[in-house]
Amino acid sequence: MATFGNLSDRLAETFKNLRTKGKLSPADVDSTVREIRRALLDADVALEVVKEFTGKVRERALGDEVNRALNPAQQVVQIVNEELVQILGGQQRRLEFAKKPPTVIMLAGLQGAGKTTLAGKLARWLAKENHTPILVAADLQRPNAVNQLQIVGGQAGVPVYAPEPGNGVGNPVRVAKDSIKYAIDKQYDTVIIDTAGRLGVDAEMMKQAADIRKAVDPDEVLFVIDAMIGQDAVATARAFQEGVDFTGVVLTKLDGDARGGAALSVASVTGRPIIFASTGETLDAFEPFYPDRMASRILDLGDILSLIEQAQGAFDEEEARKVAEKFATDSFTLDDFLKQMQQLRNVGSIKKMMSMLPGAGGLKEQLDNFDEKEIVRTEAIIQSMTKAERTNPKLLNGSRRLRIARGSGMTVTDVNQLVQRFEQASKMMKTVAKGGVPNVPGMGPIPGAGFGGGRGKPQAKKKSGSRSGNPAKRAAENAARASGEKPAIAAGSGGGAGFGLGAKAPAGGQNPSPEELEALQRFLR
Repeated sequence: MATFGNLSDRLAETFKNLRTKGKLSPADVDSTVREIRRALLDADVALEVVKEFTGKVRERALGDEVNRALNPAQQVVQIVNEELVQILGGQQRRLEFAKKPPTVIMLAGLQGAGKTTLAGKLARWLAKENHTPILVAADLQRPNAVNQLQIVGGQAGVPVYAPEPGNGVGNPVRVAKDSIKYAIDKQYDTVIIDTAGRLGVDAEMMKQAADIRKAVDPDEVLFVIDAMIGQDAVATARAFQEGVDFTGVVLTKLDGDARGGAALSVASVTGRPIIFASTGETLDAFEPFYPDRMASRILDLGDILSLIEQAQGAFDEEEARKVAEKFATDSFTLDDFLKQMQQLRNVGSIKKMMSMLPGAGGLKEQLDNFDEKEIVRTEAIIQSMTKAERTNPKLLNGSRRLRIARGSGMTVTDVNQLVQRFEQASKMMKTVAKGGVPNVPGMGPIPGAGFGGGRGKPQAKKKSGSRSGNPAKRAAENAARASGEKPAIAAGSGGGAGFGLGAKAPAGGQNPSPEELEALQRFLR
């Protein structure tokens, strides 16, 4: 995650220096804690939070749990991870819904924090969770705020209650109060109220937000804060806590290239949990906040659970089963390949997914150079083909490839490379589906895998040279092997009857069937 990029790099460098030490002295612990303190301060974490955090880490690092550990460096990383989870809020906190609908959620925060866009993201997320949300335009101060919310609502596929035009016209308290009656009449189970903000904290904004809260008695008041706000995060959060008293925090712009100190300060200072995080500009770039997963990302330990959840939400199990059957029956086409590419694109940013893997910090340069639009270009090439060409790529002669390249805005080389990659992928998956060993280009067969579904244990590779003790005979047999001829078997040298007759099959194996030979020939083509 870009927000914690610098902090992750600093912490990783700090822990790297501990790996060579079999036992940590108080001086080693003090040095490590000092580097952690500097990294957190550089990330704009509040000073009081840094003092409390490093104090706990030092106390535990000097305790018996590290002194008795087999690997002190890993134990210190574990301690830092656990303390990070605590300052991020400890346990994940979910939205609390009203026992009798509608559930009223009020958004509060400074202007520019992203409240209006976040309202659309939250509504879209609730709709996916089988709720029926409605957005309420109670920000009647900012120019075109009502119009912006209507646009966002249209993109999210969620209705907007906007009886007033805004731009300084209308009473936001009355709009918020009337929206509850409207939601009950139209049977919406969740009401999301977008309130006005200011460039800075002022009494007028706080009074208006407090009046709206008093009028609608919301089930949740979410404080929306920009993760790039820096040291001002603590002062702003405290001001809103005193003026409105929010129940939870939503972090926006977590994908920005900033230091991210707000995320590590707000929950600890206010005692209010972070419930959601906005991680991008699109309406789908929104996710529940898990303190333990965020701590793992900061320490470059990965976030496999979030990665799995994203993949499960985008991939269709029934479609995957059909694709597996097509691989097994040799009927996988470019149309199927296109569907797989589109499913991969639906998961979201490939860079973001890769950043959730453990140790992704070491691949930062490769991730930065990865071109997300490669999938779009591949789709353009396949969509420029006819139905027959997608079904049977062997039809793609030179003139057809030139036509496809012009139709997709690509080059003939790009088309050739796509067809080549498709054939390689198809051949590999076909081999796997039949229980064979995939031959990865540039790597050869995967080590440790057995051909034919792995029957029996893999046999040790025998030496190819002659093992005869007679020098003349050994030279003759080696020459025969080199010329491709089968060396004559001397009497008594083979396993079985005398003169090499009736020799048994090699131990641990069987003679291949005609079907296996045919599969092997297709695999070697």
